[in-house]
Amino acid sequence: MRIGLIGTGRIGAFHAEVLSRHPAVDALSLADADPERAAAVAARTGATAVPVDGLFAGEGAAGGPPDAVVICSATSAHAGLIARAARAGLPVFCEKPIALDLPGTLAALAEVEAAGSVLQLGFMRRFDAGYAEARTAVREGRLGRLHTVRAVTSDPAPPPAAYLPLSGGLYRDCLVHDFDILRWVTGREVGEVYATGSDAGPAMFREAGDVDTAAALLTLDDGTLATATATRCNGAGYDVRIELAGELDQIAVGLTDRTPLTSAEPGGPGAPAKPWPGFLERFAPAYEAELDAFLRVARGELPNPCDGREALHALRIAEACEVSRRERRPVAMEEVPGG
Repeated sequence: MRIGLIGTGRIGAFHAEVLSRHPAVDALSLADADPERAAAVAARTGATAVPVDGLFAGEGAAGGPPDAVVICSATSAHAGLIARAARAGLPVFCEKPIALDLPGTLAALAEVEAAGSVLQLGFMRRFDAGYAEARTAVREGRLGRLHTVRAVTSDPAPPPAAYLPLSGGLYRDCLVHDFDILRWVTGREVGEVYATGSDAGPAMFREAGDVDTAAALLTLDDGTLATATATRCNGAGYDVRIELAGELDQIAVGLTDRTPLTSAEPGGPGAPAKPWPGFLERFAPAYEAELDAFLRVARGELPNPCDGREALHALRIAEACEVSRRERRPVAMEEVPGG
């Protein structure tokens, strides 16, 4: 296969390394708004660096235009690139989100649906072995009636200040992963949210109109209660977990000897010797698995495991949380357009 990848920042460079090693990839072309960055990644991976227009035209990819496109560019460019690939009839893998707002998301989805093309979204937790096992446990009834879910996402340090105004905020940028995996693991929809946040940390969050820490209470459509918390300031390390409690049993995903959690009990577990430093290390196998799945989807060998509508559902929950935080009230999902 000939693959075109757009965006060679941290996650794009990682994906380029994975694709360059994949046995199904015969040629890899890379494009970036910063040509020097694309050239550097191309040199490491044996790919060819080209302009975006050249990528779609087939420059640098032996034999013609790409068979599929992977989008890892700045978020503001996602929707336009998705639409361009769809109009060219190309299967697309795109890192979340499709867009930072509902109108942009819906417009891009309309382009994909009109073209009859494929769009797979990068919610990598769906490809993590622990989350997959939790989903199976819930679906098989091993936990009994599920009554409580607790999701945690904690970054070890804040992103650069310049990133915050472009991120969409903590709910859309970070907790959106928790909202997606909550739906995927439980098989239920969110009916109502009640969210709050704190900007008591670094001043750059207040300056960007964002929060550094957030919490949301989500009521699922079967009455299950879920909490989702996130922070940019977890100095102990990168911590992503989910706990699912039922009438028969309870399980946790992300609880390992690298979880940055220290017991306060006498004789309890101490701090991990090697805590997770970030998302690439924690979810590297999942990132590789989702790209392998995309290549199989593009070849018609596998149904799409995470289409664009899944991203829309998660974004709508994030939007409801923003309204709830701003207006200090519960928000029913019926209030959020796009459902």
